[in-house]
Amino acid sequence: MGHVFDFHEAVAYEKWTKQPENQLAFQMEIQLLRDMLQPRPGESILDIGCGTGACLTAFLDMGLKVTGIDPSTYMLDIALSNAGNRVDLYRGFAEDLPFDDNSFNHACLFTSLEFVDDAKKALEEACRVAKDRLFIGVLNRYAIKGVERRVRGMFTPSIYNHARFFSVWQLKYMLYDLVGHVPISWRTVCQLPLPSGKFAHSFEQPFLQRCPFGAFAGMVVILIPRVRTRPLTVRYQPTHTPTTDAVPGVTVTQAP
Repeated sequence: MGHVFDFHEAVAYEKWTKQPENQLAFQMEIQLLRDMLQPRPGESILDIGCGTGACLTAFLDMGLKVTGIDPSTYMLDIALSNAGNRVDLYRGFAEDLPFDDNSFNHACLFTSLEFVDDAKKALEEACRVAKDRLFIGVLNRYAIKGVERRVRGMFTPSIYNHARFFSVWQLKYMLYDLVGHVPISWRTVCQLPLPSGKFAHSFEQPFLQRCPFGAFAGMVVILIPRVRTRPLTVRYQPTHTPTTDAVPGVTVTQAP
């Protein structure tokens, strides 16, 4: 089941997202998502672990049809207040999505894979319900900021105590095992762990996004849709039934 945010954690998270330096980092992360996923207006997307709805409103601004799912009712309440009735919201878990195969053009796991119980199962479900592309955004295990978060959690209570951090290589291995060697690309942003993001924002350049040590790693998987098939039984209806006279070697005997 993973970690489900309670009321206090949901409120604290929403407050944290409103801080100016975190807003700037989020804008960089969303721009990375837009550049990599390249969604077209009118397409559908599922935000898995939508939290308080920061990505939901960003997807709406892109002109997408948006659905969000999260296991925390407190997170969903805040998401509803942020996005209103412009999105469809569901309560559920990433490892067991209540949607049919290929239900959405795209699926997104944006800093939510860290908090699931079975990351591989969550990725499998995301690949199942999306038919075009999957975007995965994670807190990079090998970033300086990622190491700082893990060390801090060793000494003080933190939400990151419940998180599992991933690297781009771990994600690629899991995905290749699930869906084969489909096209996968990755980039990172937030290269510098500075308290003020202004210089970090100007420092970011496309070629630096190939560095595997940025604080936020984004990955896009181009999916090959899988279709379930079952045998179709067709009832045979002959158009012409031959008489025995037409069958060689058959003699018709009349009954007395």
